[in-house]
Amino acid sequence: MEGKKNIVFGFLFLVITASLGPYMVVNLLPGAEKASLDKQKVLSDLQLLVMSEFENAETLETMTADEIAKANSAAILALNTNLNARVTIDTIKGGPHAHGNLEALLNIVVGLMLGFLTLPSLYKQIISWVFIVGTTMHAGMAFLGVFGFSWAGMLLATGIGPVLILLGLFLMGVATFIGYKYTALQKPH
Repeated sequence: MEGKKNIVFGFLFLVITASLGPYMVVNLLPGAEKASLDKQKVLSDLQLLVMSEFENAETLETMTADEIAKANSAAILALNTNLNARVTIDTIKGGPHAHGNLEALLNIVVGLMLGFLTLPSLYKQIISWVFIVGTTMHAGMAFLGVFGFSWAGMLLATGIGPVLILLGLFLMGVATFIGYKYTALQKPH
């Protein structure tokens, strides 16, 4: 069965890309949460200063321009730290995690559909390999890029993976139009 390798590949790839969820929760989320809490504290302090018209709570004197600038700078730095802490999580969620899960499921569906097509084996093999290579060159390289493999990022930047996935979708559409013969629900004559 030509689609079997896509089904097996899809499930294994899904395990790998879905594991990025727990990885983010365990390794990245605590740092992002700490940065968010620190940001909230600094912004709350700045808000209190603004509401008191920049009067120092300890001395009850109006703050100097230098003190106000330092409070603003601390708030800006806290905002920047919070944004930087979220960048890696958002990059993983929007890249290898989401695309990898989608492309893994796409491989599973394609593998199942190839079993229903009455087409020459070579055509099915081509479609099968186009999806596997496309997924590997797209979501697979993005996954490796997360863990610091710079060569994977260079391969991802070529755009070969998405082009192969689109080609595979087109070929699958043509193949389904030509060779789809689902007879399991038909009554015998």
